[in-house]
Amino acid sequence: MKRFFTVRLNTIHKKKEFKCGKELLDNYIRKQASQDVKRKLAVCFVITDNEHNLQGFYTLSNASIPREYLPGSIKGKLPPSYHNLPVTLLGRLAVDTKFSGQGFGELLLMDALKRSYYVSSQGIGSIAVIADPIDKSAIRFYKKYGFIHLKFSNKMFVPMKTIS
Repeated sequence: MKRFFTVRLNTIHKKKEFKCGKELLDNYIRKQASQDVKRKLAVCFVITDNEHNLQGFYTLSNASIPREYLPGSIKGKLPPSYHNLPVTLLGRLAVDTKFSGQGFGELLLMDALKRSYYVSSQGIGSIAVIADPIDKSAIRFYKKYGFIHLKFSNKMFVPMKTIS
């Protein structure tokens, strides 16, 4: 496999032809991602080919979750005064269909988790990374990497301790 690294989405990246097979994600990267970045709602990281065509992307944002969403084993270790807990939201993750089955999804996820862990240990508190799977296929993908369901929610999470 060729060398892999992510960069922040910018104007040189060609988003128009990106197709992951999920209309919501295709439309997001083509029409909304740049605006979310400008508004500081998310940071979008991409991988591209040599002509700047997108091969895949993911977004990260700060978020919080209600304490009661956590399993007792984690909740019991946290101070009771925290009603909402800081987390990192892996909002979207997608790979162009031309590159499916080549490990790009796993590489993007590992990059997102590594980046999230680094930020949580160096600058902004976060107890976990949460994801909001778009469908059953995404749920299976995240489960494979240790994500578990949050109570009362469709979201999944993996604690920073597990990521470390």
